[in-house]
Amino acid sequence: MIGTFVCALGLGILPLLTPALAQGDSGDQSGEQRPRQPIELRLDEFGAHAFPGVAYASVDQDGIREIGVTGVKQLGSDEPIGPDTPFLIGSISKSFTAIAVMQLVEAGQLSLDDPLSRHLPAFVEQPAGAITIRQLLSHTSGYSTYQGNILYDDDSTGKGPITERVDRLATMAPAGMADVAWAYSNANYQILGRLIEVVSGQSFPTYMTNNILEPAGMLHSFVSDDRVHSEMATGHKPWFGSKRPIADRRMALGSAPQGGIVASAADLARYMLLMMNGKDDIIRAETKAAMMSAASDASPFYGLGWFIDEEDGTVWHSGASPGFESLMTLMPAQGKGVVVLVNAGSGTGFGGTILLRNSITAAALGLNYAGERSQLWQKATFLAMASLPLVFLLSMLWAWRHRVAIRAKSGPAGIFSLWFPLLTTLASAWVLTSFVPSMFGVPLATLSRFQPDMGLAMLASAVTGVAWAAFRLVIAYTGSASARLSP
Repeated sequence: MIGTFVCALGLGILPLLTPALAQGDSGDQSGEQRPRQPIELRLDEFGAHAFPGVAYASVDQDGIREIGVTGVKQLGSDEPIGPDTPFLIGSISKSFTAIAVMQLVEAGQLSLDDPLSRHLPAFVEQPAGAITIRQLLSHTSGYSTYQGNILYDDDSTGKGPITERVDRLATMAPAGMADVAWAYSNANYQILGRLIEVVSGQSFPTYMTNNILEPAGMLHSFVSDDRVHSEMATGHKPWFGSKRPIADRRMALGSAPQGGIVASAADLARYMLLMMNGKDDIIRAETKAAMMSAASDASPFYGLGWFIDEEDGTVWHSGASPGFESLMTLMPAQGKGVVVLVNAGSGTGFGGTILLRNSITAAALGLNYAGERSQLWQKATFLAMASLPLVFLLSMLWAWRHRVAIRAKSGPAGIFSLWFPLLTTLASAWVLTSFVPSMFGVPLATLSRFQPDMGLAMLASAVTGVAWAAFRLVIAYTGSASARLSP
């Protein structure tokens, strides 16, 4: 029985995890143009009312075209989202980190083809020491998605969370060979964050603020710094069909280089215009163009901090952090762009933000969008997984009520029927807590940070399954001496 649910789980969370902890999502956009309609008038049609708060901004060659907001900073409050309300933008932050690296390249302080060991002492004589900066920027270093999603206890050594995480990565052999295959990994940008610190002599937040955010006029944006910022929107995680505000609102410095920029819709509109203005400013125009072009043969659809879709002429990046999801899409040739920010995370089949983000994006850019495929299978998977612990608990009650029959089992067939469920539930527990999460590039602990309800359901299913099988054995081998069996 549990094996069926495990298979369903794998198929059910694939559409969610692949776009949210590894590549992001751009939707089924055909590239055909249609007249633009005011997004604000269509927010309910797109489903914005289902989320605590939404902010978006669109730009074109004339400047900022539209900024819109709806909802509240936190469920249960009446403080509205505003154009300057900061959201955690997740992996869109990688484009900011890439700009910082390119600034150092332009200043002659490093080269894209420098090996890590040339700048970071922790990588000297280590397996990853020969990886180049270009390979990190383009996700062709060999580090896997899973390696980039491992959780760490930040700053237990006093070195600082970014330094500590990178020191651990330095001793870790990459899962693959560099420049052979593309694999999205937060590890790459974690290392780049430390590289920026070492080469510039400044902390990551200080460098990013002084050299990117302030020069870009992003005055309502900041870098995660392990503090609570009351002005920003509160993230909300999925919780069995609802959304629950995050209790710990500190923005972690340790993950800042790969996902820790906090920015408002209005500020991100300025950022999009800056990236497409064709001018030399925070970086040269030719550098911007290189960032939004294929980085290498091993990375044909990813540049330096940006995904590339040559078919519809867009460059884009999505972001998913616990309690927040976002999508930024640019059409550099036309000078158009849009960003969508949501202070809620998606559940498995329930409360997903993909349709909302892609609908707003398509409306702003004049692209056709066919919507998402049915979520029925994902919903069924979640409901089944959430129900499985109850099924096992009821099975334990049934076993107790039929304990006489269980104790009467004898012979090879009886012994097999007693012990085989323990073997299968132990195997299923490993599949649920280790194998299935690793298939999609995340440990169970990381999955639980994004989807606490699904993580809890998976863990509870694993534990109660083994408990049911063990309970049957306890019943069989306890009781009166005459009822005991020998295996």
